[in-house]
Amino acid sequence: MISISRRWILTCILICVTLSLVFNVLEHDGWTPPPPPPPTEDSPLPPDFSWKTLPRQWPLDSSLIPLPNGPPAQIPPIQHKFAKETPRERYKRQKRLAAVKNSFKHSWNGYKKNAWLQDEVRPLSGGYKNGFGGWGATLVDSLDTLWIMDMKKEFETAVAALKHLDFTTSPSRTISVFETTIRYVGGLLSAYDLSNGKYPILLEKATELGDMLYASFDTANNMPVVGSWNWLKAAKGDLQSAPSNALSADIGSLSLEFTRLSQLSGDPKYYDAIQRIMNAFEESQNSTRLPGMWPVSLDARKLDFTHDRVFTLGAMADSLYEYFPKQYLLLNGRDKQTQHMYEKSLAVAKEHLFYRPLNPENLDILISGSVRQIGASYDRKHEGQHLTCFVGGMVALGAKIFNTPEDIQTAKQLTDGCVWAYQQTPSGMMPESFEAIPCSDDEDCKWTEDRWYKGLVMAIHRVIDTSTRSLKEQAQQIIERGRLPLGFAKVVDSRYYLRPEAIESVFYMYRITGDKTWQDKAWQMFQAIDSHARTDIAYAVVQDVRDTQSQLTDTMESFWTGETLKYFYLIFSEPDLINLDSWVLNTEAHPLRRPQN
Repeated sequence: MISISRRWILTCILICVTLSLVFNVLEHDGWTPPPPPPPTEDSPLPPDFSWKTLPRQWPLDSSLIPLPNGPPAQIPPIQHKFAKETPRERYKRQKRLAAVKNSFKHSWNGYKKNAWLQDEVRPLSGGYKNGFGGWGATLVDSLDTLWIMDMKKEFETAVAALKHLDFTTSPSRTISVFETTIRYVGGLLSAYDLSNGKYPILLEKATELGDMLYASFDTANNMPVVGSWNWLKAAKGDLQSAPSNALSADIGSLSLEFTRLSQLSGDPKYYDAIQRIMNAFEESQNSTRLPGMWPVSLDARKLDFTHDRVFTLGAMADSLYEYFPKQYLLLNGRDKQTQHMYEKSLAVAKEHLFYRPLNPENLDILISGSVRQIGASYDRKHEGQHLTCFVGGMVALGAKIFNTPEDIQTAKQLTDGCVWAYQQTPSGMMPESFEAIPCSDDEDCKWTEDRWYKGLVMAIHRVIDTSTRSLKEQAQQIIERGRLPLGFAKVVDSRYYLRPEAIESVFYMYRITGDKTWQDKAWQMFQAIDSHARTDIAYAVVQDVRDTQSQLTDTMESFWTGETLKYFYLIFSEPDLINLDSWVLNTEAHPLRRPQN
């Protein structure tokens, strides 16, 4: 007879095997990759064309700038040392983790069944959309998410599909150098780093694409043709010029990916290309219209940083600043340039951009706005953009790297400002952009409806006139017309675009401080998004966060699976998964390994 203990062991083994088989069936759902779509037209380039051997039309005026060497800096530990969790804490965390993973699986299945090898799935109609080179943006952007979520078979299927992606040409006549770099190059390098080089095609494809993008730097002053780059003209040897109107984020946010490509490939040309950009930004930092920061746009052809008067950490400038502390990390502190650029710009942002908003809960929070230089003064715009919500995480990371512990409080206030914007709307999601009422001190920031009403009327009319209507009547009309949540002055763009910046900062605050209340805030945010944005196919943009029954837009950009869900997953994962002392995440949340020597 079989003993009870042996029978129990055999039963457990049988259950485990059964669950594993069921999991595999559910994981793959009987799906097999369809054949790649046929090319829409013959390639405009000859069969033997190579970007790597394409001669420069504008030879470099100096030798290549090498990666910095020498001893690394003594960078303090970044991530909190977490204590062992209780069984109850583990159960709650793992339950939340599973919910996030299920949302990713739902999105990934919708993509692979409806838009395989295309850039994006249309989450309402089930079609697809190509706007990022037509190279399968969601596939490449999601590679590292698949690995991180331990979906290894799906990862290998996606890696196998890379052979169908030709990075020497594109069905799009023009591409964005910035978007291609952060999504594709970052995604490929991250997957290569995470898998410890097991899949050589990842680095091969990253290098293939890097060689293509390198041709955009072939201009008279070595500044890349950002914005809309006509790659075919470059391939045919036409002379190129850097744009006279370039966005700061587009031209200033290529450093992590090109640096890591040089580190892994051994070819210094990629680092040389971005270092020339950093040198130009450093030289101009104190001579802009807001010394210490750079405007939203610049003349890259003349390297003129003075024609634009608007300064922000938000749209069109954001990742320029984000990459300063991260580049310092990736180079292990061997180059102090980005540290100095970060510290100068942060000091100016604290003075001119960060403001405390009036709010019903009297929370001590901050929001990052924008400023326009007018004559000898600066006109502040007390706005909040979802895109600026990365700032809290950036400040927290910088506080640890550069040993400025007082900045942790600033980071907390900024991150809580974005959490507040989520919590104030009926749907529980933050709008793309809004305006708030600024206040100056504890007394001025003490909430009363009268203070809110005065702020609303001043924000709209610039003057308070009660000769025909009372202050309350005027304010109530503004509130009703704008359908304003408490504390808001204006909803400029009511959409939730599936963006990651708020959860990004919540993730950094949790991993850096160890405070578990950030997990609860993250869970509340996730539940709101999951309940309003989910479709039968994937997830879609919510048109109006003020409406609990809002219509959706047939769009799901690749950052939803490549970035937003990854941050939600990592805040509920074991904290050593993508430890901040070993990895640097690019602006698309692609982890790049910090070199250990």
